[in-house]
Amino acid sequence: MTVALKNYTGRDILPFAEDLARLRIKVFRSFPYLYDGDMTYEQTYIDTYARSADSLFVLAFDGDQVVGAATGIPMADETDEFKQPFLDQGYQPDRIFYFGESVLLPEYRGRGIGVGFFEHRECHAREQGGFTHCCFCAVERPSDHPLRPSGYQPLDEFWHKRGYTRVPALNTKYRWRDIGETVQTAKPMTFWLKSL
Repeated sequence: MTVALKNYTGRDILPFAEDLARLRIKVFRSFPYLYDGDMTYEQTYIDTYARSADSLFVLAFDGDQVVGAATGIPMADETDEFKQPFLDQGYQPDRIFYFGESVLLPEYRGRGIGVGFFEHRECHAREQGGFTHCCFCAVERPSDHPLRPSGYQPLDEFWHKRGYTRVPALNTKYRWRDIGETVQTAKPMTFWLKSL
């Protein structure tokens, strides 16, 4: 299986919006996100990125099938709930490039595609100019969570190797419906940061 990474910006993602939405719903259903997603929310989420002329979508293709995706957007173009933790800690959101997610089907993992996702987004942020940091956020789940799979390994080591540092002071809560829930609940999220 040969996988090609291709970059798209802003509204160029729209022909692939449903592919990205389905991929996010499928991959984020697994631990630690346990996301019981729906296409209505996904459309709103993707629209935020599509409206930003400087956003980036890195799609992984196996032939014409989208098997993975990573996104990024200037923090200034994100929603207030994403910006507020940085404002509270004295950061300037317009100097930060935010990575939305990296999602990849399980059968394609361990082949360097995840590394490529980070490299493409960091390169894009540098090319735009004016950004001092890249960041992303990760959900915090307790070690004794009942749906934590046996042998689960968090991605912390992978992120450290990419040069990112977990910053506990940069934290927030986002709401979504977990598998088995009937309503959305707030999930603690912590940001990871890297200087460009």
